Amino acid sequence: MIREITQADKEIFMAMAKEFYSSEAVAHDLDSRIIETNFSTAINEPHRLRAFIIEDGDMPVGFALISFYYATEVGGLVVLIEDVYLSEACRGKGLGSKFIEFVEKEYPPAKRFHLEVAEGNTRAIALYKKLGYDVLDYVQMVKNM
Repeated sequence: MIREITQADKEIFMAMAKEFYSSEAVAHDLDSRIIETNFSTAINEPHRLRAFIIEDGDMPVGFALISFYYATEVGGLVVLIEDVYLSEACRGKGLGSKFIEFVEKEYPPAKRFHLEVAEGNTRAIALYKKLGYDVLDYVQMVKNM
């Protein structure tokens, strides 16, 4: 089951997010204050950032975050799948695929679904390719403020 996050999910979200952001699935750790800000933004500004809890039965086993922007390259809405985390015990059960399919159905007007994955996360790359995602030939550059 995939459901919108609620305020009551804060503790479980924080624990899973800390685990995710300190794993090899991401390029670097994320400060707890940023994780708090992400949670608050998802609760208070879902038009900017939406957060979901992924459950196996009635047990929370993961979370996912998505955001949105307009891309001139495709002339429309892009849904950015920011983070998808599943506990180790629940990987390989199809829950990641179900989440991606859920998001794609949730936003039929989207012109593109975009996600990033660490080069070493071969399992995730294989899943995303299986679901029809392609590697872009761009070098990403950022300037953090």
